[in-house]
Amino acid sequence: MSSLVPERGPARDVVRIAQQAQAGMGLKSVILRVTEGGREVVTAALGESMTGVPAEPAMHFRNGNIAISYMGTALLRLVDQGRVDLDAPVARWLPELEDGERITLRMLGASTTGLVDYVPLPEFQQAVAANLFRQWTAQELVALATGKQRWYEPGTNWSYSHANFVLLGEALEKITGTRLDVLLQREVMRPLGLRETRNSFTPDIPRPVLHAFASDRGIYEESTFWNPSWTTAPGAVQTTDICDLARSAAGVGSGELLSPASRRELLNPGTVGLGTPTEKCPATVCLAQTEATHYGMGLLVLGDWIAQHPLFFGYSASQAYLPSRRLAIAVSTTDGPTAQAGHSAHVIAQRIAAALAPGHPIPDFG
Repeated sequence: MSSLVPERGPARDVVRIAQQAQAGMGLKSVILRVTEGGREVVTAALGESMTGVPAEPAMHFRNGNIAISYMGTALLRLVDQGRVDLDAPVARWLPELEDGERITLRMLGASTTGLVDYVPLPEFQQAVAANLFRQWTAQELVALATGKQRWYEPGTNWSYSHANFVLLGEALEKITGTRLDVLLQREVMRPLGLRETRNSFTPDIPRPVLHAFASDRGIYEESTFWNPSWTTAPGAVQTTDICDLARSAAGVGSGELLSPASRRELLNPGTVGLGTPTEKCPATVCLAQTEATHYGMGLLVLGDWIAQHPLFFGYSASQAYLPSRRLAIAVSTTDGPTAQAGHSAHVIAQRIAAALAPGHPIPDFG
């Protein structure tokens, strides 16, 4: 891995895009890696992890909802192994879930259950702000969602809800009799060679650490070790590095671990045509799913790209893969004191895609 600025070619163009974005967006750091056909185009790190500490490509950061794409892939591997049916009701494994007889594994992975997303709830937002180091349990998170009236009947619409993926993690554990972190390691990380991607049941991050900073509370402060236990299922709260993120983009996006039939389910599990706003599910929640831009099985299909782009606690990341070119883009950013809230890593990935694959733009989602 190298953080040197290349002198010419696509690598130079990518680094210049990152340099301009860092300055223009007020970012503290930008770490990136681009590969094509499995070969490195460029790996670089710009800015600082902390004051006086340069960012480095080997630094670890939180990958947020990218781990959800691993859960989707793990579920489909179980389908390929004949161990489970995507359309099986989850009541068998989640007997306490209301309407579990009508909610299927497919609905959890594709986020079509109608369960409310607990993250935007005022009571959740207030609780997080009041104690940024709180260790949330899966039961507490699911209770927040199930305590509200469902947005729509299971399978009839689409909306992103973190509760779906907390429940999916629990279901995967019950199906296999294996702890989720162990299952994901066995079914996804180890086969893809993701040696630097791992779960932690604490807020710790393996060294070297890319530190994060946020202005969520009105002041610019270190947010590296704010507790991310609420972000997804226990066992899938992960950290990674930029090389693993690029490998992940290619491995998951290509469906390398899946049968052709399961890769089709990965990219379209039935969400196309859903996402219709209703009185209970407004346009800001129920986003229209089209053939070109929709939610797959734990990941995004954005035009010709397969992607994910988490954003929380001062961290932003993006992984994107263009199958026709076997082009993988991985970006991680942290905010500086003047940064505006938003998916900065995703924006940088879009600009890199425009430079390297001008006929294949990465659309926005949400």
